[in-house]
Amino acid sequence: MPDASVSSRTPRRDAVRNDARVLQAASEVLAECGTQASMEEIATRAGVGVGTIYRRFASKDALIDALIAQVMSELGEAADLALGAPDGTGLRVFLLALGRSFATHRRYAALLLDRGDEASAERVRLDLAELTRRAVAAGELSAEAEVGDVMALVWSMRSLIETTEEVAPGAWRRHLEIHLAGLRGTGRLSAVSAISPEQMRRISTGQRQMSRG
Repeated sequence: MPDASVSSRTPRRDAVRNDARVLQAASEVLAECGTQASMEEIATRAGVGVGTIYRRFASKDALIDALIAQVMSELGEAADLALGAPDGTGLRVFLLALGRSFATHRRYAALLLDRGDEASAERVRLDLAELTRRAVAAGELSAEAEVGDVMALVWSMRSLIETTEEVAPGAWRRHLEIHLAGLRGTGRLSAVSAISPEQMRRISTGQRQMSRG
């Protein structure tokens, strides 16, 4: 006679495996087709029925939100690694991780920071602030560099990747290096004030509201 405890756990393991397959398929299909991808396409790629997806995710928006949450969790892990890097080099490490993530998910990269939950977006801002502080202290950036300058770089890098990655893959790396070189400058960076943390929050909130339409 089968062990009842094992039997009761089997559907749960199957559900976890199905979720992983669906999220992987969603990542691939959205990367190819953007947010116009259909649930049918995702189900076919995952090797499950459309009904299986809808039992777990009530709508395509819910599936996209789950995928974004997964990507943001991966970025959180990347930030932890960057925070462990020595001598102020962690900022470059994290910016490279952000660039790679934007490139992988370029068809919907705008949603990563704009549609994720506020806590995840705030964590990215706080991690960037700490990494910027360390880079300035270590002399990797100008003493005048602020997190608003770095966040502006992140936004521009994301837009550049969306525009160029299909034709000129990796062009964002040159963009990143040029801007980091500029932020290491010894003279005055600009007479214009950097974007403040409060302005960053307001911009992020406005973008999330627009992305949810």
